[in-house]
Amino acid sequence: MLTALRRMAGTWVAKILFALLVLSFAVWGIEDVVRNLGRETAVATVGSEKIELTEAQAAARREMSRIARQLGSRFEADENIRRAVAASALEQLVSDRALRVEARRMGLAAPAGTVRDAVFAIPGLTGSDGAFSRPLLDSLLRQNDLNEAQFLQIIAGDVLRQQLAGAVRAGASAPDAMTAPLLAWAMERRVADVVVVPLAAMPEPEAPTEAQLRRWQENNPARFSAPEYRQAAIALLTTDAVAAEIEVPDSALAEAYEQRRAQYDTPERRAIRQAVLPEEAAARELAATWRGGAEFEAVEAAATAAGGSAANLGLLDRATLPIPAVAEAAFAAAPGSVADPVQSPFGWHVLQVERIEPATTRTLAEVREELRREVARDRAADQAYERANRVEDALAGGSGIAEAAQRFGLQLVTVTLDASGRDPAGETVALPLPDAQREELLRAVFAARQGDAPRMAEMGDAFVAIEIRNVTPPALRPFETVEAAVREGYLAEARRRAAEERAAGLLAALRAGRSAAEAAQEAGLPLARLGPFGRNPATAAPLPPELVAPLFEAAPDGATMAETRDGFAVARLVDIVRFDPASDPLGLGRVRAEVEEAMQEELEQQFAVALRARAGVTVNRNLLEQVTGR
Repeated sequence: MLTALRRMAGTWVAKILFALLVLSFAVWGIEDVVRNLGRETAVATVGSEKIELTEAQAAARREMSRIARQLGSRFEADENIRRAVAASALEQLVSDRALRVEARRMGLAAPAGTVRDAVFAIPGLTGSDGAFSRPLLDSLLRQNDLNEAQFLQIIAGDVLRQQLAGAVRAGASAPDAMTAPLLAWAMERRVADVVVVPLAAMPEPEAPTEAQLRRWQENNPARFSAPEYRQAAIALLTTDAVAAEIEVPDSALAEAYEQRRAQYDTPERRAIRQAVLPEEAAARELAATWRGGAEFEAVEAAATAAGGSAANLGLLDRATLPIPAVAEAAFAAAPGSVADPVQSPFGWHVLQVERIEPATTRTLAEVREELRREVARDRAADQAYERANRVEDALAGGSGIAEAAQRFGLQLVTVTLDASGRDPAGETVALPLPDAQREELLRAVFAARQGDAPRMAEMGDAFVAIEIRNVTPPALRPFETVEAAVREGYLAEARRRAAEERAAGLLAALRAGRSAAEAAQEAGLPLARLGPFGRNPATAAPLPPELVAPLFEAAPDGATMAETRDGFAVARLVDIVRFDPASDPLGLGRVRAEVEEAMQEELEQQFAVALRARAGVTVNRNLLEQVTGR
């Protein structure tokens, strides 16, 4: 057989087949190049500028990270959220490009000095000493996956936006014909006669019969029903459990140590103080003063007087100084010395090296156990995935979840709970996943269907299979177990109906022309004249806040009624106190500013829409699907 194969391999037919095979591998091996020949790689085009896929993906990642930091554990990024964030990030890039196109058309620019001043003015980059903090900037860049050039480009775009937006917003003006009526409306006050009908004043209702209570429970099932309960078997495979089974030989540890040596090396760090000044001459003068023995407080004062700032940067390694010239100067200087001024986009830097912490290296013996856990966990991630696939195959082949758990070493727990994670006794059920995945697991339990074969699903660092063994549907609790609560609810509802009937009688009397005093006297309830009060319910006390809106909608001498937290309230509008806007010039100015701010924002939004339309934006919908980063 082998001889025949060798003889056939020498024929011209075999050679042609081998050539085609090599050609196919060559094409597949460079598929990115071949596929992209003649194809559009930009997610969007704005005028002559293109937004490439990588830039859009980076912007979407930054926006997703920002949202995750703000919301913390509450944030769950499903497919719809990722698409919305990607679209929002792309729209921001489009707006930025359209702005640049318009700025270029109008001959606008963002000078380096203006950009620098804008960076220095960012409140979040100001240290405890009130000066610009380079470490805070470095932290901001790391958090947002930006380099310094990209950050400065964003700031330059903001400078251009402010120039254009400033011109657009300057056209907003709120006339007195608009602001005076608004102020008069906001400052209007009203006076009313009010009668409160409290629930506590209602007579004790007639004792209900058991039949009435049972019927009332049936008519209010949501208040007296047990929720749906599910008995679920949950099989769990975690990376930590697999890692505990893995033995890592010393040879593998030595190899991993060499591969990860950089993380055990602490680079040389230097305690650096820095002053940044706008002019070279002032920087050199300050450097000479510093070398002459001036205290840092004096250096700070001199830097501020020269239009700059000074700050103690603390201990830094070379990598945390992203400006090469500054890093080179700092790490070339001797301890205790002041380096010659160096220039960057932020100005002229004068650096003093207070002390040096030499580089250190942790040996393999020092990190052995830590490294063993890391290597085992790294291997466990792949093994857990492979084992989860084998479990999935076994479950699909008809194995029960208990059998699969025993066969593949999975943790198996059986729980009975409702959708909130509580058992029939009202206690919180312990689940075999961290709190971060608890809600996800509960949703999965109540999304599964009884009788369906369990399947493995990834949740955090674990793989989970769920088998629904029993479902107890929602049902009215036995009357005997909730009789006291039913009786209390029935009596409370009876008092409420009695209060509502008395309040409705009062309202009918007022609308029939009776005075508030007469109607209140006949009802045996006190009358109070309240006001003047304004439109804000929070400041209208002692008027019940529920009455504020109805009374401001009522006509003069009109009557109204509202339910309150403690019963009902009936009121008649007695007086409307008009406000003269001319008597409050400060109020007019405040309202004018608020109206103009709203008009400016509207104008800016319309301007952005117009810029987008003028730029001729086109979006590649196919590539947009890839921006989600999945």
